[in-house]
Amino acid sequence: MRTGLQLRDVTKPLGQAAVGALTIGILRAARHFDPTKTANLFARITRSIGPMMREQKTGRANLTAAFPEKSPAEIETILAGVWDNLGRVGAEFAHLDHIWNYDPARPEASCIEIDRRSYELFTQLRLDGKPALIFASHLANWELPALAAVAHGLDTAILYRRPNIASADRIIQDMRAVKMGTLIPAGRDAPLRLAEALKSGQHVGMLVDQYLTNGVEVTFFGRKTRANPMLARLLRQIECPIHGVRVIRLPGQRFRGELSEEVKPVRDAAGQINIQGTMQAVTSVIEGWIREYPDQWLWLHRRWR
Repeated sequence: MRTGLQLRDVTKPLGQAAVGALTIGILRAARHFDPTKTANLFARITRSIGPMMREQKTGRANLTAAFPEKSPAEIETILAGVWDNLGRVGAEFAHLDHIWNYDPARPEASCIEIDRRSYELFTQLRLDGKPALIFASHLANWELPALAAVAHGLDTAILYRRPNIASADRIIQDMRAVKMGTLIPAGRDAPLRLAEALKSGQHVGMLVDQYLTNGVEVTFFGRKTRANPMLARLLRQIECPIHGVRVIRLPGQRFRGELSEEVKPVRDAAGQINIQGTMQAVTSVIEGWIREYPDQWLWLHRRWR
């Protein structure tokens, strides 16, 4: 037994190094090819191999529970779209530094479209002199909301999760750092750094739709789950507006960015921010987004446990 554990300890770093090198190679190579063709290729690959992976079973169970009214055929169609979207996200990551192409003077020539109200809200956030909390979810390409904030002139700090492989982490950080503002890795000091960013007037963005074992209980698609309460806890320290941002995938390798109206926090009888209630309000917004575009959300992780 001990020999087996020792062998695993030796081979694990080698395996991670190999995966890291492969990741770096794929990302660098993808930058030299046409983004649309590469996205189409990656989508075909993931649609082919995805159904053979164990995540397919997780995704099917999640969708069946969330949409009991849908037929098995409809569930499989959504799942195929999920794998398609995941492949496109991977291909698009290699082009993050120039994928956000939005010109308000020539919207028809841009690969990004922004509705008038969202543009007004982005402008308001930029000019009101206040910090803000901005949440997003694993919908369509979930890297793009951070690009949207910076593209609209917001001084932004983004919470992100580091990959487990150090070599891959470095190149991914380099790609993200180009147009994503200040990057703050998840960790023990993240809440303090995010609070400091808010105090300095920055806009803090984070993904909030994953399960957290020690999170607060919320209802999501009619089922109890747990959400990370960090956003609501930050709001208790520094009161500021809350908005949600989503980027929807459109046909023809185009996207639509949308910024929600301000999401009002829930307060207790004493007027203090209610952590659970506020996270439920945020979770309900995300559920509404997903119901509109179920094939663009990442159903492949265990959101309910």
